[in-house]
Amino acid sequence: MIVFFVCITLLILGYKFYSPFVEKQAGIDPTAATPQKRFDEGVDYVAIHPVKAYLIQFLNVAGVGPIFGPILGALYGPIALVWIVLGNIIGGAVHDYFSGVMSIKEDGKSLPEIAGKYFNVYFKGIMLVFTAMLLFFVGVVFIMSPAGLLSNLSYFEGTIFANNTFWVLLILGYYFLATLLPIDKIITRLYPFFGLLMIVMTTLIAIALLIDAPHLPVASDVFTYISHSHLEHQSAILTPNPAGLPVWPLLFVTITCGAISGFHSTQAPIMARCLTNEKYVRPVYYGAMMSEGLVACVWALAGIAAFPGGYAELKAILDMGGPGMVVNEVASSYLGVMGGIMAIIAVAVFPITSGDTAFRSLRLTIVDAFNIPQSMRNRILLATPILGIAYLITFVDFSLIWRYFAFSNMLLSTSVLWLATKYLFDRGAFHWIVSLPAVAGTSITLSYILTASIGFGLSPEWTKSVGAVIGVVILTALVLVDRKVKGKMSVA
Repeated sequence: MIVFFVCITLLILGYKFYSPFVEKQAGIDPTAATPQKRFDEGVDYVAIHPVKAYLIQFLNVAGVGPIFGPILGALYGPIALVWIVLGNIIGGAVHDYFSGVMSIKEDGKSLPEIAGKYFNVYFKGIMLVFTAMLLFFVGVVFIMSPAGLLSNLSYFEGTIFANNTFWVLLILGYYFLATLLPIDKIITRLYPFFGLLMIVMTTLIAIALLIDAPHLPVASDVFTYISHSHLEHQSAILTPNPAGLPVWPLLFVTITCGAISGFHSTQAPIMARCLTNEKYVRPVYYGAMMSEGLVACVWALAGIAAFPGGYAELKAILDMGGPGMVVNEVASSYLGVMGGIMAIIAVAVFPITSGDTAFRSLRLTIVDAFNIPQSMRNRILLATPILGIAYLITFVDFSLIWRYFAFSNMLLSTSVLWLATKYLFDRGAFHWIVSLPAVAGTSITLSYILTASIGFGLSPEWTKSVGAVIGVVILTALVLVDRKVKGKMSVA
């Protein structure tokens, strides 16, 4: 619990003191005309109040990410909390903030277009492929997971609602409308309510855990991930990571939302086209990510501390029904009937609120890449094949989709950090706030793909040393480039 309180405090202090420093490097201009004011067309460029924009951005990037990921990561012990906070302050919040900054500075454009401006057409093409791939994976994951949950509810047994295909088609129908219609028809009306609901649910769970948490590991458990050999004779209840999985790099890929997630950058253009002043970028983007970190900390704590059987019981529940079952167990046991209802909303509705904006972002990305006029006819012609392909992907093995999603998510976040590095290089600003996290992200991403079964399948023992070497080499190169750039600036 000490680790938990320290983590919550650090997140709040990070927003209070670190985010203003980050903002100073970005070149925010409150007097500049935003894309919304210059391109208001009633579909995507629509003025939104900053509080509502914050709630929409929060729900866009959150969904079930800061719930499911931290629950899975809780198996590693309190080190999960440490990663969430350090990842959020140093990487995730800065990543989300500059995603918003670069988009609002570039007419609300999507990432591939921004990459093309700051690098070249080849990097634009790479970003386009990975952005589209990630958005497809996110959308498909958030079709399959809520459909599977809803079709298996005991309330629907023996009815048409117990049919998985029924829910898949219904969700796809909603996604079609959310992708097609102006943003103020569905998203701006529903999302603030669901954003508030997530905040209320998280707060109630946190209060309940403070009152009663049956399994509280000691703070020294934070460091037990380093070696498991001396824990052989201890109870599995007290031993983090009962499966013995390597923390590097798996923990950093398991917990993305709440720490750092490339998916968030794909959502940046949605609100960048709706903000009426650049000064709102920090509270909307940085604030939403900080809030997601708080949610992630609460659910990581719930996974660690809510079960009398400790890590062994958590693993057993995950093996039986995944993180959705953990959410149901925690919410129902702590909050009763109300908690059960909230649990269903959390694992069914919240993913849908990320899936719909994933497909909307995919439409915007394609529109930007090929400069397609946004008439109703063109929006229909784009939305139909996008969702048709997504439906076909739902027949692919879910676990395979999830692994590719995890890799592409981390890869995209690292790419965005390098893009932000170039942005700050060009401004002559303090680039280390994004370049150092980019070095770490590159090391993690390459270590994961070298180890993972979807990659090269090398021994995990190799990845620690390989990751460290990669990090040192890139950091050395970055220092040399920094000196060269500063040398040219001083001559000029």
